[in-house]
Amino acid sequence: MGIVYRSRKKIGPLVLNFTENGYSSWSLKIGRWSWNSKTRAHRVDLPGPLSWKQDKSRR
Repeated sequence: MGIVYRSRKKIGPLVLNFTENGYSSWSLKIGRWSWNSKTRAHRVDLPGPLSWKQDKSRR
């Protein structure tokens, strides 16, 4: 297993994600709900270590 560089920059509810190759994706997080531009998935944080995720169907 190799070492992977990952970084996040938060600007209010907007989160920019970076890898060793540069910009990767952006996310929007409002309260317990979040959406990621790369996976196009909705996620809701649940109590404890749980979360609920809904992927956007791809055609």
